[in-house]
Amino acid sequence: MPNTLIIQEPNLPTRLFLLFHGVGATSQSLAPLGQILAEALPDAFVVSVQAPDDSDVGQGYQWFSVQGVTEENRVERIAAAMPAFVETVKYWQQKSGLTPEKTTLIGFSQGAIMALSSTQMVEEKLAEKVVSLSGRFAMLPYKKSINNTEVHFIHGNQDNVIDYRLSKLAYDALISEGIMTTYDLIPDLAHTVNQAVVDCLLERV
Repeated sequence: MPNTLIIQEPNLPTRLFLLFHGVGATSQSLAPLGQILAEALPDAFVVSVQAPDDSDVGQGYQWFSVQGVTEENRVERIAAAMPAFVETVKYWQQKSGLTPEKTTLIGFSQGAIMALSSTQMVEEKLAEKVVSLSGRFAMLPYKKSINNTEVHFIHGNQDNVIDYRLSKLAYDALISEGIMTTYDLIPDLAHTVNQAVVDCLLERV
């Protein structure tokens, strides 16, 4: 997995945390967040994953192109990228010796979109928890068979890239299906991560 960062690799890890960055970023982008997780959870195997494709918005990397993206074609683009995403998750589970029940996927923006979408597009369970930072589902979750994956939304109310109301709608949909989910709205936060997000994240994982 080129350019992916292993932030912490204990001899006997008890949990696996995989971090997925946003479009146009790199594995370095979430390294500070990964370091905070590592310090808080010394037995955790923590990895900041780099998306596989060069970004077409000027720099960094992406799972799928956002050029000309619409509500209709976003789902197709995510579906095309999903096999590589699943392969990545399984690779790190094999390397760490940890099962999906010990795995947490944490995504920011496009990384969150991929992690959330995996609970709808992949029949098998990939993780025990998915944490979405400034993310969204491509379409409202419709499957009850979400494999009992917990879903946690953390979103800023000033996000002008991905509307926080998309997280709230998905949260409501999951609650109605009886899925364990939480929704934390961070005041005065744009499309980024701040200390309040970190505090929420540590509480949820």
